[in-house]
Amino acid sequence: MIEIRNLYKSYGDNLVLNDINIDVPKGSILALIGFSGSGKSTLLKILAGLTPADSGQIKMYSNKIGMAFQYSALFDSMNVTDNVIFPLVVGENIKSIPSEEYLKELAIKKLQLVGLQGVEDLYPSELSGGMKKRVSFARAVINDPEIIFFDEPTAGLDPVASTIIEDLITKLQQETSATSIVVTHQASTIKRTATQVAMLFNGKIVWTGTPTELFDENNQNPFAKQFREGSIAGPMEILV
Repeated sequence: MIEIRNLYKSYGDNLVLNDINIDVPKGSILALIGFSGSGKSTLLKILAGLTPADSGQIKMYSNKIGMAFQYSALFDSMNVTDNVIFPLVVGENIKSIPSEEYLKELAIKKLQLVGLQGVEDLYPSELSGGMKKRVSFARAVINDPEIIFFDEPTAGLDPVASTIIEDLITKLQQETSATSIVVTHQASTIKRTATQVAMLFNGKIVWTGTPTELFDENNQNPFAKQFREGSIAGPMEILV
């Protein structure tokens, strides 16, 4: 389980996260949703250890974490294999790098897991947007993580490519039994991947439930209703 208690984060006078409390059961997929600027990506970066919180407590049952970034974050100067194995050859891992042959075989295995074959020697500029996403997923699972974070995994993709990525998130959860958090605002991603949902607004969690509950027309919770309908009217003021 991931436990988040009394989490706060500010940038200057801007309070981005305001007393966040949530549990993510082991093996589940949490969709972290909300309109732009609600604090979703900041919370994910704190959980991934990329940004420090101001205060609060985070408990995670494992420190084996993988992360797929919003725009893939592949290195243009590296081929696919080198991008995938990158987490294994930097930082604390640099003293125990396996053989080049082993690393390439491992990269091929992870690429096959995300449905890619024969791309090991290609460069990011030679890949489609959907393929780049899948390469970033292969990199995210290179360490066999028990927790995976996905930041806007379908951003910039067409509906068909989005469906492929959404199905892949579910497949990875089934294959790895990992606990996942998916930051998204897309209805299809919520419906196709999540087992539970948490909605943020102005840095606070304002609604939690299941995807079925979120999209149930009988659910008249004002936050859920506004998000479901994409309406300007409601408790969440949308800044454009």
